[in-house]
Amino acid sequence: MREKLAGTLLLCILVPLMIIGYLFIVIVGIFGKVSRVRQGVRALDHFVNATLFNGYAWESISSHAWREREKRWAKIVIQITDLFQKNHCKRANQREQPVIDLILHKGLNQQTIGKQL
Repeated sequence: MREKLAGTLLLCILVPLMIIGYLFIVIVGIFGKVSRVRQGVRALDHFVNATLFNGYAWESISSHAWREREKRWAKIVIQITDLFQKNHCKRANQREQPVIDLILHKGLNQQTIGKQL
C-alpha cells in the first residue's frame, strides 16, 4: 500500500514536470542545440518502452525490439529504424545489454518502497 501511495504522489509531481520537459524538448529541439535535448529524448524513449511496450525502464525501445525481434511489434520497429540507420536496433541492444544484465544481476529492478529489509 505504501508503494502505491508513494507512486501516486510521485506521479502527481512528475506528470506536470514531464509535460514542461516535453515542451522544452520540442522548443529547444527546433530552435536550439539538439545536443541539449538528447538526454531528454532518451529518457522519453525509456519511459515509452517501460509503459507502452512493457520493457525495462533503463532500456530503449530499439534495444527492446531487438531482444523481442520475433514478435510482430518488434519487427515493425526494426523495419522503421532500419530506414534511418541500418541495424540500429541490433546496435542499440549491443550497447545496452550489458547494462540490463548488470541491473538484473544486482537486483536493482526490485521493489524498494515499502519493502521490508
